[in-house]
Amino acid sequence: MSLIKPFAGLRPVPERAEEVVAPPYDVLNTAEARERAAGKPWSFLHISKAEIDLPEGTDPYDASVYARSAENLQTLLDEGILRRDDKACYYVYRLTMGEHVQTGLVAVASVAEYDRNRVRKHEYTRPAKEDDRVRQIEALNAQTGPVLLAYRSQSDVDSILAEVAATEPLIDVTADDGVQHAFWVVDDDATIETLTAAFDAMDAIYIADGHHRSASASRVAKTKGGDGEANSDYFLSVIYPHDQMKILDYNRVIKDLNGQSKQQILDKLAESFVVTEEDTAVSPATEAEFGMYIDGQWYRLKIDPALIPADPVARLDVSLLADNVIDPILGIKDQRTDSRIDFVGGIRGLGELEKRVDSGDMAIAFSFFPTSMEALMAVADADEVMPPKSTWFEPKLADGLVSHVLD
Repeated sequence: MSLIKPFAGLRPVPERAEEVVAPPYDVLNTAEARERAAGKPWSFLHISKAEIDLPEGTDPYDASVYARSAENLQTLLDEGILRRDDKACYYVYRLTMGEHVQTGLVAVASVAEYDRNRVRKHEYTRPAKEDDRVRQIEALNAQTGPVLLAYRSQSDVDSILAEVAATEPLIDVTADDGVQHAFWVVDDDATIETLTAAFDAMDAIYIADGHHRSASASRVAKTKGGDGEANSDYFLSVIYPHDQMKILDYNRVIKDLNGQSKQQILDKLAESFVVTEEDTAVSPATEAEFGMYIDGQWYRLKIDPALIPADPVARLDVSLLADNVIDPILGIKDQRTDSRIDFVGGIRGLGELEKRVDSGDMAIAFSFFPTSMEALMAVADADEVMPPKSTWFEPKLADGLVSHVLD
């Protein structure tokens, strides 16, 4: 079976796309989603966060939420806001955020190849979050949140996508956050065959964001009992060349100094790092370098190269800081469960780190150099798992541009 294949997408009619397209379901809480969808009856948030249409305080995982989501999807179909393509197509999806541009392929990826680890993973999943996506898929009989994937850039695929994106887009929407979402249909049979063959020749493709969505699709496929080529045997994906993807830093703030003074912390750091006092906020310039903010002062930390192991997980910056600072000096063993640590996505800027520490809410902050796609792929190729909060991808894919119906 094919690694990827085209599908008959369910998508907004072009003239209503701007009213439909919404942020992904997992970047907004219920209150934020309710505010963003106010006065927008066709916003996809009414499907992806249907609790906003139920009484305040409704549990987002209550059965009534999934039922309402299905009702809202049917309304958009009945009103002609969403229509399904007549034939299986690929789609091209370009994201533009400031000067950054990435152009990828919308396709459905094989659950069987995911299960065989040819669609490679780098994160653990949590059962509760998987359960939520399974119930959403089953209620809608559709996958509405695409998985963000990457392929190792190769010129034949890249050039086809660029050629398509050089034409007038079918949909061109600029979201509230200034990110531009442009969308093209690829329905030419020869181009479809060329793209399918090019991906079939690849050793692997990589999950960047969407581990719970892909895991839930695998679970649904097993319950559907398809023949390997049924719609339910594939999951909705957008696949970008790895060298066009943008990973931002994912920074850490910690509530206290583990019973130590600032000077004691600095003395311990000096055993493993070159520590330099800085006049301005430190945005690390390379791997194995960190910024630290404590007591109103920034420092640059450069780890002793002898402490950098060869293992693809242990050499990640998030691992180096955990193994040399956060665990042995600050006493945090498990970043997944310890309430003393919090995580700040790089999209919020270094000023957010200063704010959290200066307010007294936190005692110390660390800034990171962004994890590279090459490092992520190396971890996935080794069949290992990255530490929590290792990557923050921007820009985010929109919900509502296209969905995959499982009939």
